[in-house]
Amino acid sequence: MSRIGKSPISIPEGVTITVENDIVTVKGKLGELSQEVKGITVKQEDGQLILERSDDSKPQRASHGLYRALLNNMVEGVSSGFTKELELVGVGYRASNQGQKLDLALGFSHNIVFELAPEIKVETISVKGKNPIVKLTSHDKQLVGHVAAKIRSFRKPEPYKGKGVKFVGEQLRRKAGKSA
Repeated sequence: MSRIGKSPISIPEGVTITVENDIVTVKGKLGELSQEVKGITVKQEDGQLILERSDDSKPQRASHGLYRALLNNMVEGVSSGFTKELELVGVGYRASNQGQKLDLALGFSHNIVFELAPEIKVETISVKGKNPIVKLTSHDKQLVGHVAAKIRSFRKPEPYKGKGVKFVGEQLRRKAGKSA
């Protein structure tokens, strides 16, 4: 039995879940998400969501924990949301936003203008003497992670000085420079 799959998902107040034709829809104060669940039965009992598989085959066992994790992320997302913070480390690296357009100066000959999905809220924090921070917030965990990874890919942190776009709190493997 999948240890993750067999644990129930508690449903917080203000979140409604509907199951129709293998499609689970979760609505909350921050938005609405839906996921297709194949081969797994989803039951809603006294404030909890329980996932059960029909047999013990390998694909069923694999998808049991997967769908439980996806549904748990959906419930958590529509109730509290997810946040990713990116830090721009480097001299002259700047970030600003106008609505859903993120303008990044990352040491190239031109600024990078990145158009964000309407489900994501972006905030740029620039304090003198500290590195600029880009804060992404949304109810969809997968979308926030994807957009944060895309922004990080514009200038990955290099191993010698650590310059580039990194996640806040990320530990980088540093290399020693030239030895004379």
